[in-house]
Amino acid sequence: QVQLVESGGGLVQAGGSLRLSCAASGRTFRSYAMGWFRQAPGKEREFVAAISGSAGVSYYADSVKGRFTISRDNAKNMVYLQMNSLKPDDTAVYYCAADLGAVGSSVPSTYEYWGQGTQVTVSS
Repeated sequence: QVQLVESGGGLVQAGGSLRLSCAASGRTFRSYAMGWFRQAPGKEREFVAAISGSAGVSYYADSVKGRFTISRDNAKNMVYLQMNSLKPDDTAVYYCAADLGAVGSSVPSTYEYWGQGTQVTVSS
C-alpha cells in the first residue's frame, strides 16, 4: 500500500512560480516511478510529467516542457514539481501518482496509487 499526500498548491499570478510536493509512504519508494497529472473543470485528467524510480529518466507533456521540472528525493520519499512561467491554462487540480513499474508512463491507468490532489489557480 502506498499513500501519497500533495502540498504546495495555491493562487499565483501569470508568470509566477509554484513548487508542488508529494510525500509518499512505503519502504520501496525508489523502486517505483512517479507522475504528476492535472485535471481542470470539465476536462479529462491529463499527464504533466513523470520520473523513473532512479530519477534517471524524466519526461513531460509538450504543454509544460521547458517550464516545469519534476524531481525526486528517494532518501526523503518525496517527489516535486517546480512550475515556472505559469499560465492561466495551468489552472487545475494537480495529482501525484505512483506507478509500481520503475519507468513511468503518461497513461493514467498505469498508475496504481493517487494522492488527493492540490489546487493550483493561475490568475491573468
